[in-house]
Amino acid sequence: MGLASYAIYLSDIGASVGYRLAVKHPERVTALIIQNGEAYLEGINRELFKPLLAYWQDRSKEKEAPLREWLLTIEGTKWHYVHGVRNEAAISPDNWVIDQALEDRPGNKEIQLSILYDAKTNLESYAKWQEDFRKYQPPALIVWGKNDGIFTVEGARLYQKDLRDAEFHLLDTGHFALEEDLGQIASLMRDFLGRKVARKE
Repeated sequence: MGLASYAIYLSDIGASVGYRLAVKHPERVTALIIQNGEAYLEGINRELFKPLLAYWQDRSKEKEAPLREWLLTIEGTKWHYVHGVRNEAAISPDNWVIDQALEDRPGNKEIQLSILYDAKTNLESYAKWQEDFRKYQPPALIVWGKNDGIFTVEGARLYQKDLRDAEFHLLDTGHFALEEDLGQIASLMRDFLGRKVARKE
C-alpha cells in the first residue's frame, strides 16, 4: 500500500499478521494497539488449547475431529462472542450466525483447519516478536477483555515486561471486547494516538 508509517491494531489471530508486518519493517510502526492478541506462551489458555495442541502434534482425522465437532460449529463460534461478557443479550446473534454461514460454505472448514494448523508457527515466533518489542520499544496501548477464555490476563500483563511505554487497561468483558466496549476502546485509542503518534502536516 506504500505506507511509510502506521500504527497497528492487533487482535485475536490477526495479531500474528500484524506482528509479522512489524518485524519486517519495525521502523514503520509508530504504535501498537493490542486487544486480546497474544505474543506470550504463558498467555494461552492451555485447557482450551488442548485439542489444538494435539492437532499440531498429529495432523490426523482423529485429532482434527474435536476441532470440527466444537470449534468449527455454531456452538463454538457463538462461544467466542459471548464467553465472559457482562450481558449476553446485548451481543447481536448476527455475529455468530453470519460467521458460521460463511464457515459452512463447501471446503471452508478444510481451509480453517489449515489455518489452525499453521497457527503453531505463531507460537514459534513469539520469542522473535518479544525481542523486537525490547529492541524497538514502540508505544503500546493494551486494552484487554479480562474474561477472555482464550488469551489470559497473565499474557496481557507480560507485554509490560518488554514494552516500557505501555498503557494497560483491563475491561470487564470477553475476547471480542469491541462488542461491549467499542466506545470506551475508541476513546482510549483516540487519546493514546493523539499523545503518542506525531502528526505529519
